Amino acid sequence: MKLPATSSSKAPVKFRMPTEDNLVPIRLDIETEGQRYKDAFTWNPSDPDSEVVVFAKRTVRDLKLPPQFITQIAQSIQTQLTEFRSYEGQDMYTAEKIVPIKLDLRVNHTLIKDHFLWDLNNYESDPEEFARTFCNDMGIEDPEVGPAVAFAIREQLYEIAIQSVASAREIKISKKGRRGAEHAISSKGGGNALDLMKLFRYNSSVVRKRKEWYVYEPIVDILSNEEVDALEAREDRNTR
Repeated sequence: MKLPATSSSKAPVKFRMPTEDNLVPIRLDIETEGQRYKDAFTWNPSDPDSEVVVFAKRTVRDLKLPPQFITQIAQSIQTQLTEFRSYEGQDMYTAEKIVPIKLDLRVNHTLIKDHFLWDLNNYESDPEEFARTFCNDMGIEDPEVGPAVAFAIREQLYEIAIQSVASAREIKISKKGRRGAEHAISSKGGGNALDLMKLFRYNSSVVRKRKEWYVYEPIVDILSNEEVDALEAREDRNTR
């Protein structure tokens, strides 16, 4: 399947799924009172949180699950949505980034094994459309295979997007570290001279002793050599 042309940029973009629809892949695996509920689907993070409880109640009613499943389903969905939203607004780098996508899943009696490349800059891509074309090309008639393939793609793209956020954060920290080091190096040579100029400007006297700098309050504006020697001798007596 040929995906639409993309536009690339070296500048970071704000976090979102690198697809046309910014949907969160949600995976549920809940077991209670001897019953187990497994499902995988996508969710629009812009939908109000009240829809989560409505979905949980409807699912429990339709599948005739114990009422305890309502809270657990709602909590699991909400936790995954909260994690997704925690990345929103953060930078991620996707410029000229082609990533491999691997399919290795079994749906009913169909085993899918395949791999292909995906362009993270293609924000017009549609995993669901890709999955439909994939099933048509392969002659797969099971209606559950297409959604499973699309979900597998979205799940991998989500993980890659999270890694891109981490990479952008590391790059930002690295740049700050380099700027700090460059500032320290550039200021190191003139630092002592600047400090001494400030000290002398306020008529402080500086005496070199034992490879360290000691600062004293001003005694006189200008000290003679004899007076400096006398100060050093007095300091030697005080430190013995």
